[in-house]
Amino acid sequence: MIEKIIDADTPKSTTDLVFDHLYEEIVSLEILPGSKMSEVEVSKRFGVSRQPVRDAFKRLGSLELLEIRPQRATAVRLFSMREIENTRFLRLAVELELVELACANWNTDNAEKMQTNILAQAAAVQTGDAETLHRLDYEFHRLFCEVSGRPMAVDTIEECKRKVDRLCMLSLSHDEGGPAILEDHKSIVEAVGRGEVSEARALIRHHLNRLNETIAEIYETHTHYFV
Repeated sequence: MIEKIIDADTPKSTTDLVFDHLYEEIVSLEILPGSKMSEVEVSKRFGVSRQPVRDAFKRLGSLELLEIRPQRATAVRLFSMREIENTRFLRLAVELELVELACANWNTDNAEKMQTNILAQAAAVQTGDAETLHRLDYEFHRLFCEVSGRPMAVDTIEECKRKVDRLCMLSLSHDEGGPAILEDHKSIVEAVGRGEVSEARALIRHHLNRLNETIAEIYETHTHYFV
């Protein structure tokens, strides 16, 4: 039976629905890197015309999740260590600047917002709710952008984070770092609250470098998913 995703009551366009569905399958690695994708097959699967599928493919291509090649099959993009390293460098540079601005802008309201997020993270760690913790991790960094007075920086952070998160889905331990991540976040907030810029920057660097060993391990054990 063809999988239908169109709901007459939904406000989303057909392209949005196809995009959302394929996006989740790609970032969760339900569809693996290197997998071929056909407009015809996807349109049949979802019971839609080819145009919204073509538009969804273009959007996925702009996110560097699909490789669309003229006269050749469209495929889910393989990972590139060079791109991953550049992405991580960009995120580190942005967050180091943000945490310095956060120290300068810190006030009671900001402290309360961050503490609320930290308490929610602690509850998620306690119950082993990895999905909620993952969402709160995004929220934590979004709040830091707001506290720093650079709310639009979250777009850069989230784009970088999505690329690395997709890679880390290949690790069996990608959801096992909750307690360590929570402690990092608590330490960063405490340092910022004291106005300790150097300490806060060192903590951010340590926090983002936690993935070094995981990424190296993934590259060694899943070389066939890399270019």
